[in-house]
Amino acid sequence: MAETAAESGGGGDSGVGACERGVAPIKAQYRTTKERFHEYLDGDKQEGACQEVPTGDPAEPGAKRIRLEDGQENGKTEVAIESRERQMPKRARGQNKSRPHVKPAHYDKERLCPSLLQEPATPCAFGDRCRFLHDVGRYLETKPADLGPRCVLFDTFGRCPFSMTCRFAGAHLGPEGQNLVQEEVVARCAQLPSVRNGLDRALQQQLRKRQVCFERAEQALNRLTQGPMPTVVPETTVAMVTPKQNSCHAQLDTVGGAGTPQSSPVPTCGPLTDEDVIRLRPCEKKRLDISGKLYLAPLTTCGNLPFRRICKRFGADVTCGEMAVCTNLLQGQMSEWALLKRHPCEDIFGVQLEGAFPDTMTKCAELLNRTIDVDFVDINVGCPIDLVYKKGGGCALMNRSAKFQQIVRGVNEVLDVPLTVKMRTGVQERVSLAHRLLPELRDWGVALVTLHGRSREQRYTRLADWPYIEQCAKVASPMPLFGNGDILSFEDANCAMQTGVAGIMVARGALLKPWLFTEIKEQRHWDISSSERLDILRDFTHYGLEHWGSDTQGVERTRRFLLEWLSFLCRYVPVGLLERPPQRINERPPYYLGRDYLETLMASQQAADWIRISEMLLGPVPPGFVFLPKHKANAYK
Repeated sequence: MAETAAESGGGGDSGVGACERGVAPIKAQYRTTKERFHEYLDGDKQEGACQEVPTGDPAEPGAKRIRLEDGQENGKTEVAIESRERQMPKRARGQNKSRPHVKPAHYDKERLCPSLLQEPATPCAFGDRCRFLHDVGRYLETKPADLGPRCVLFDTFGRCPFSMTCRFAGAHLGPEGQNLVQEEVVARCAQLPSVRNGLDRALQQQLRKRQVCFERAEQALNRLTQGPMPTVVPETTVAMVTPKQNSCHAQLDTVGGAGTPQSSPVPTCGPLTDEDVIRLRPCEKKRLDISGKLYLAPLTTCGNLPFRRICKRFGADVTCGEMAVCTNLLQGQMSEWALLKRHPCEDIFGVQLEGAFPDTMTKCAELLNRTIDVDFVDINVGCPIDLVYKKGGGCALMNRSAKFQQIVRGVNEVLDVPLTVKMRTGVQERVSLAHRLLPELRDWGVALVTLHGRSREQRYTRLADWPYIEQCAKVASPMPLFGNGDILSFEDANCAMQTGVAGIMVARGALLKPWLFTEIKEQRHWDISSSERLDILRDFTHYGLEHWGSDTQGVERTRRFLLEWLSFLCRYVPVGLLERPPQRINERPPYYLGRDYLETLMASQQAADWIRISEMLLGPVPPGFVFLPKHKANAYK
């Protein structure tokens, strides 16, 4: 197969120069044209493997065909736009905001009532008003066929909680339909640590009814809105602090008088109170010592728990959950709290909060401080998307210094763990703000800052500004500063560390090749084979089924996140195919034929081929399945 690929791709005009700017330099014997690439893939395509993908011009990306034929009202406008784009090639940017949003539950209309899955079965609390099926026979008649002979949950934990609704139910259902249990495996798993930071049902009800008290947050907010801002006492001067000044409330005395502010609910003189003893002063907080460690960035959509497990296996030292919106957390939304979950393998783990106002951010920080287990909390000051920016969050905080200061001070006061900040160079491309904010962040009590070397306007159109990151590392000292941007090889990591940063954060590089952490630690290029890459994807699907479930909803949710990740993985070019390694993150892969069919399939930029890969691991997609990547740039024209 490898010889066939090389022979069919080596001859003729490939349409891509060996040294074309912005294109990965691939050896001539592997380069090919767009037509030959799709002809080679279609030659081995099984009939009916992707019936859900609309047919059409093979030169048109499958993702765009799906979008056009999805019944949108502005279809004629889309066609007109596409015709202009064929005449004037322009690289797609931004998000596919009008992509079809199909929830995983859409593919499981005849759902069995959860009360029948409990052991022993319990009466349904909704009775005749229940919208789920209670007829097991009818459910089994309409249930699709199993996707495989083995259930990951049954093999891993000894029991599958999804019973007959599992899409691999044949592995653990007895002759009479009972759910089998492996007692030895269950007993062994009971001794192991489980996933933490889930949302308790009782707490969710209290949040929805606004019955949760935020005493510490309200006290901190009252002090922040009255008088000048307090100064965090440096650790080196702690020994010189008097008992009166040592009180957590005495730090907030105004300059005009030595007494206690009238708004303070607790006096700062006299004997120590329980609050004085329990609460930690800034100098007593747990230290965040991660200098020199590899930090996996909080990646929206793709940085989920199964993906972080993959990266931990390849050597990531520090992980952080996806960006969580503080208002959604305060409302008790299960989907938002799911972003905070922590796997036992994540030994250094933090969560990232996004918010635009001091009150919601401080209350959310207090809530997380007493309900979840994390090593640090990160504030998002780098999100560039309009939905966040126009509400005053993300990058917008860099231009709202007063609110930014109140958020940082308020959150830092109610937390017992270190506070970190992730930010960009600024909002406008030619107006950098980070070097002016870093000294202030250090004075406000921030333990660590991660700087992405791009502005909001710049997005990913140019390379990260590492000389500016080097300048900021000197300004931020002695506060550690991590650098972020364009790390895709161990050479990139070595050059980044020479700028004087305390460490590096890896973001898109981990999406393109999660084994990057191994390459950095072992200082080598890993020419990973296509079968090894498929094994990584198979492990991801296993982790996804453990995390999201093995019923139809869990399977399709796992497939969705797998497809989003595949939209990044297709950009990777194997080391053995490059004329000069390493691949640069801004180099677009041209059309090439790999050393075997699977390697070529993984290089496809069409959503239809990503779906084919998902079917290798999760079985056929349900009828009517559509997928469009979140980012337009993930499907090259």
